Amino acid sequence: MVLTSINVGDVERLGFDGAEAWFDQPWTTGIFKQPVRGPVRVGTLGLAGDRQADLTVHGGADKAVCVYSGDHYPAWQRELQIEDFNAGAFGENFTLAGLTEQDVCIGDVWALGEIELQVSQPRQPCWKLARKWRIKTLTAQAVDNGRTGWYFRVLREGLVNTGDPLVLVSRPSPDWTIAAANTVMHHRVHDAEAAAKLAAVDGLSVSWTRTMLSRAGSQAG
Repeated sequence: MVLTSINVGDVERLGFDGAEAWFDQPWTTGIFKQPVRGPVRVGTLGLAGDRQADLTVHGGADKAVCVYSGDHYPAWQRELQIEDFNAGAFGENFTLAGLTEQDVCIGDVWALGEIELQVSQPRQPCWKLARKWRIKTLTAQAVDNGRTGWYFRVLREGLVNTGDPLVLVSRPSPDWTIAAANTVMHHRVHDAEAAAKLAAVDGLSVSWTRTMLSRAGSQAG
């Protein structure tokens, strides 16, 4: 369980006016992250040198660090036939080895370098992932196969370096893996009982808690 790549990027405006193809029309994004040499400072709102374009859905304390498992990249390379689909390809800040959505739980606290992190929610890949790689179905593929990644909130600020190990400090909700949360969000949308249980998990992000409480209430009504 190791941090294999630290990735940051600035906000860019891409595309051009009058383009016919959706991929080439103007858009603003921070998804193009590049690996950087450490140490890198990580604060409660993210990594030094990193920015997000749309702060209504990205960034903030609950989504300070976007994480993706490098263990998935060989499968993506085979499926997409793209050799350079590797660290940073999902626009993640941390690329990890040895952990996937089946191994990480909501509310987990992990130590990494000088910092301490808590798992807050799965990542919900947006349309910008598909646009970055010019594959319209890519976002849907990630949701369907569960290889979404997840977010950390930062409990203790400090420095991290590539190669730092991740150490599990506590796991209050072992039944609620990222994979399990993804199942409730994307594949059990009418299950009010499951939504209510997920909403009650300690450490779940504010946005996901609201969504699950809304589902639980509407289905119950």
